[in-house]
Amino acid sequence: MKPKLTIETLIKEAKSFCERESNFGNKELFGVTDGKAVGTFIEHKFTDYLDKNYDVFIGSSANGIDMPSDDISTDIKVTSIEQPQSSCPFKSAKQKIYGLGYNLLVFVYEKIDDPTKKVARLNFVSCSFIHKHRTADFQITKTIRQMLDNNANSDDIIAYLTDRNLPADEITMRDLAEEILRNKPVQGYLTISNALQWRLQYGRIVKLTESVEGIIRIVNKT
Repeated sequence: MKPKLTIETLIKEAKSFCERESNFGNKELFGVTDGKAVGTFIEHKFTDYLDKNYDVFIGSSANGIDMPSDDISTDIKVTSIEQPQSSCPFKSAKQKIYGLGYNLLVFVYEKIDDPTKKVARLNFVSCSFIHKHRTADFQITKTIRQMLDNNANSDDIIAYLTDRNLPADEITMRDLAEEILRNKPVQGYLTISNALQWRLQYGRIVKLTESVEGIIRIVNKT
């Protein structure tokens, strides 16, 4: 019987994986410049290891998040330190204010090609577990929280969200403003850009120096 994967063991295994991979020469990645290809390779390597050693449901990254079970509910993101960002499916405008609805495990690497041995080494400079309640947009949640502290009303919030080009129609915007008045958003730590998908940027997480509840810095060499 394989042990059941928990968030705690996921974090422990992510740390061990970063340590192993930072010293490992990948022949398959030598000369590869496509960040998406590198990310997919590493993501599969990590999830295959978890699947082999733990009782865990691995989902399809093409159709949803990597580990969709209620107890784990985590998507894995692998990105280069040169531009630490990725994309994720757009479900609703609400995600920008209240978070994506699932946790993130973000691996950030520096890729070093060895032309003599013809292998690539990925030095993992950062790895963070971001709880779902911290996955909203930093600036929008910061401003909304300040507005609520200054007694903003529904019209104030709608005007602000409209100025920020939040992708929502008038009815959705009004419903969202009413919800914000009832339920103050938690401070988010991602930068989320509008596109056909959300573009998630992790620069603030990578450079984070203070301790923040809900964000676990597993590896930090930055």
